[in-house]
Amino acid sequence: MTPQITPSPATGRLKADLTLLLVSIIWGSAFVAQRVAAEHMGVYLFNGLRFLLGALVLLPLALHRQTQGPRPTWKTLPWMLLAGALIFTGASLQQLGMRYTTAGNAGFITGLYVVLIPVILAIGWQQPPRPAVWLAAALATVGLFLLSTGGRFTLALGDALELAGAFMWAFHVILIGWLVLRVGVPQLAVAQYLICALLSLLLSRLTENYSLLSVAGAWWTVVYTGIFSIGVGYTLQAVGQKVAPPADAAILLSLEAVFAALAGWLFLDERLTVVQLVGCGLMLGGMLLAQAGAFISNRDKPVEPA
Repeated sequence: MTPQITPSPATGRLKADLTLLLVSIIWGSAFVAQRVAAEHMGVYLFNGLRFLLGALVLLPLALHRQTQGPRPTWKTLPWMLLAGALIFTGASLQQLGMRYTTAGNAGFITGLYVVLIPVILAIGWQQPPRPAVWLAAALATVGLFLLSTGGRFTLALGDALELAGAFMWAFHVILIGWLVLRVGVPQLAVAQYLICALLSLLLSRLTENYSLLSVAGAWWTVVYTGIFSIGVGYTLQAVGQKVAPPADAAILLSLEAVFAALAGWLFLDERLTVVQLVGCGLMLGGMLLAQAGAFISNRDKPVEPA
């Protein structure tokens, strides 16, 4: 009889970390697809198609796990609708901003939601953050100024839209943190993506006029962001975070912004000045510093085997 070999905790952690690194690459590179889509189809049509596709990809997982976790109720339904509305607003602002800014800028500014979450909790819910978070917010603010303006006292329209979207993502994360204790995660994901898709397609029907030919020219952007960014990315994130400590997850998922900038440079020939690069560095430092509590509290925590 062949003995079974149990993977070591270190091996399980490495696999989880590599999984989360792949998620960051997928999500970062998706900003290139969004940038291309912004030139070929309307904001609402693109978001409607990709979130609908993402929901369909996740639907089998939601049906398979429908007996796991709390089921939606009439009390949780309004909050699920709100979660979908926040995704719709954040995605709309993000995609609209992509018309006026680069994939790299969009990636870094969107990542500011990590810093915004504790600040919002402090102001709106009287949950004062650690002093390090205020320093992280200051670093991120200076970094945003340098990235968006190049050192000049102007804020680019696209970057302002991305920043507004980052606030929506921050509110969404806060809401989801409360909602996942009351609704199964796969079911919640599918529901909020469907809500976002329906709102987007409705507004597209009312406000946009794009030919099928223009949409056909960028069909791959819908497929990539819908299947890989939303469907596969979400699934791999859940798999990786089952094993990876929060400290690892925070670092690796923050690299999404870096991969967005790299993908923009490789595929769209987007360039950053030295001042903008310094801004990117400050913003990334702020994102990581905002998660310093997770780094410290999990530094000596044993890793569960895969």
